[in-house]
Amino acid sequence: MTLAFWIALGVILYTYVGYPVAIYLLARMQPRKRVHAPYDASVSIVMSVSNGESMLPLQMQRLIAHAPHLVREIVVVSDASQDRTAEILRELTEPRCKTIILEEHLGKAGALNLAVAAATGEILLFVDVRPQLQDDALEKLLRNFTDPTVGCVTGELSLRTDGHDGAASAVSGLYWRYEQWIRQCEAAFDSPLGVYGGFYAVRRSLFTPFPAGLVLDDMFQPLAITRQGYRSVIDADAHVVDMWPAEMKGEFRRKVRTLAGNFQLIAVAPWLITPKNRLLVQLISHKLLRLVAPYCFLLTLAVATVLGVHHAGWFIVALMQWIFWGVAAAGLVMKLPVIHRLSGAAGGFLALNAAAVVGLYTFLFSSEPLSKGWYAERALAQKQARSER
Repeated sequence: MTLAFWIALGVILYTYVGYPVAIYLLARMQPRKRVHAPYDASVSIVMSVSNGESMLPLQMQRLIAHAPHLVREIVVVSDASQDRTAEILRELTEPRCKTIILEEHLGKAGALNLAVAAATGEILLFVDVRPQLQDDALEKLLRNFTDPTVGCVTGELSLRTDGHDGAASAVSGLYWRYEQWIRQCEAAFDSPLGVYGGFYAVRRSLFTPFPAGLVLDDMFQPLAITRQGYRSVIDADAHVVDMWPAEMKGEFRRKVRTLAGNFQLIAVAPWLITPKNRLLVQLISHKLLRLVAPYCFLLTLAVATVLGVHHAGWFIVALMQWIFWGVAAAGLVMKLPVIHRLSGAAGGFLALNAAAVVGLYTFLFSSEPLSKGWYAERALAQKQARSER
């Protein structure tokens, strides 16, 4: 029983401490050379929208005004929108805008495939309806394609946390900075496993069509590009601003969909877990072990609790765990005095691990396609945007 405890603890420590430290050291000792120079190429912006009337007009204004000397066209697909999204797209007068109106729901992956098929640019820039691009963000992305080994580039995402509750703020703030730091280390050493789906560019010649119903397009495409022998990079100077759900309930729903999407990704792209994937160790360390970690936490708690009945040392270990998870649970439902920041961060960590468990259940047993969750999340974000006006 003690062996099980130490194995589970080892998995936890490696996942959250060991691997981040290891990839940081590798990035420092064996950094990939970065080549930056102006890159003149035609760009097609592609976007899938469903029920985005509250944010679409402003986003289209931004995209039309963004680097017009580089952007050849803006291809937007309305995926069975039930609001005024299709009407707004039909009213566009910008000649560079191409619109595709779907009457039947296809899902984000299928909609993006249609958009790419209609695009003609050398570079495909994938965007969402919500993020705000910095004025020179596209130019900063493009300069990375001067390196012929680079096939995918993403920018630096800054998350707004104003109005967020403690746990949601911790996820959008502390956790995202931790996650982004790991991605930057991975990019410096080789390639990150995923990119920010609301703002990334790929060479059209390397684009792989998304499998039907796919949720994690922002992991599938970069990994498909590295499979072809190219790299993905992060340009920290290409800034984009976004906001995730302000309440932990919405953030939990988003993470369940994302983590269920990890299981889906392995199912639709089994080559990811073969030795032919040069990022296999990164995938296991960064993604797959995080799906295992919740069960390791439960195992360490159960073993320490059982052994603590007869051994004082194990009792203390169990008590420390119970206190931590108790504070975490409290941080999800209330703002604790003095330690509200700590409890909020702990609550966010608890929610992320719970989302991994629920994500597996969702993937295995849910009768609803995972892609529908993507639209539920967008509907929540749109409702939040309207309330802020």
